Amino acid sequence: MNNLDKDYDVWFNSIKHNNIDREELNHNLLEELKFLSSMSVEEYTLYRKWQELQKKYTITDNSFFNTGLPEDNIKNNIWIPENPDDYKKLEPKLISAIDNKEMGNIWSTLKYLASTMINRSMIGRSLRFVVIDNITGKYLGIICLSSDFLDLTSRDEYIGWSREIKTQGKMINHTAIGSTIIPTQPLGYNYLGGKLLALLILSKQVEDLWNYRYKDKLVGITTTSLYGSYSQYNGLKYWLKKGHTSGSIKYEPSEKIVLRIRDWLKSEYPKKYWEWYVATRTDGLPLKRDHKQRSLSFAYSKMGIDKKYIQADHKRGVYFCPLFTNTREYLRTDITDGLVRRFDNSIEALTELWKEKYARKRIGNILEKNVYKDKILFYNDMVGVAWEEVKEKYLRDVGR
Repeated sequence: MNNLDKDYDVWFNSIKHNNIDREELNHNLLEELKFLSSMSVEEYTLYRKWQELQKKYTITDNSFFNTGLPEDNIKNNIWIPENPDDYKKLEPKLISAIDNKEMGNIWSTLKYLASTMINRSMIGRSLRFVVIDNITGKYLGIICLSSDFLDLTSRDEYIGWSREIKTQGKMINHTAIGSTIIPTQPLGYNYLGGKLLALLILSKQVEDLWNYRYKDKLVGITTTSLYGSYSQYNGLKYWLKKGHTSGSIKYEPSEKIVLRIRDWLKSEYPKKYWEWYVATRTDGLPLKRDHKQRSLSFAYSKMGIDKKYIQADHKRGVYFCPLFTNTREYLRTDITDGLVRRFDNSIEALTELWKEKYARKRIGNILEKNVYKDKILFYNDMVGVAWEEVKEKYLRDVGR
């Protein structure tokens, strides 16, 4: 008997064994998955945000996660133009939220309350920035650069990557993914602020901090769209569209159901439960990663849940930005030095590009069509509100 088996036996003999009504659990799980699978991607995104805020928000001290930063202070510091041409005065500044508690709290609050995307913790490398206007100090958005996707077929074909060079050769460490690119509103809608942030994540400041912190030369950045082919990255200079993902969206039941599934696994399949939720390696890390998805997939299989209620095909656009003209050669290890910069990635140059090529045209069209918006989108008012009311008020804004 090895050490893991001994550890399991000790754990098994120490736990309390409860009987879970499988029929009731199966019924409740199937009903919830049917409800979720009836939604569009946008509606499902908003629903999960609503669920997240009901769980996370702290009402008692009027602040988020007890940070001591009342959310109204952050909301009131979001940039709003006094007149439509104020975008011309903007001077974006990137402030790192790494090793900076105040900026980290602001970043997290904006991620939770200024975006309809749920806030997933990132595994691996991560650089987070709060983007402000250097003149007014107002918030323009947040960005995050993280460890890149290991496998992305259309990107890998474009680079000409072999699996061996990418993984065993560790060349994947020389790319990253723009995992969070979120403008505040109304900057995002009125001025295509998402394009500004997608350009700023390519900046020399971000590149240099990545190189300094992780000691691997950053030569390219990946990102994906959220809602199919329509994306803020389409037609955005320096970003190259490279096909679509072949993935799908997986519906996740409520935390209450997930906890019941865990209890059922613990009772009916204790060895599986132990491997996913208890066992650790000699270095202290979990024996199995991604325990939530592993356990859900296992439960769905054992309960005979139809695949149509579990996931839906959802292709997303794949975009890649080579920072150098010979980025692909470097990633294939055809060359080891002599990188040639592809464009001026100073913050000043990227901002000027956004103002002239995107913001100016966008605000002109918005004013001509009389659809100018001056409302801040900040979702703290979802807390304690019924889902149908939230859906009626905010669904049209998902993806803005």
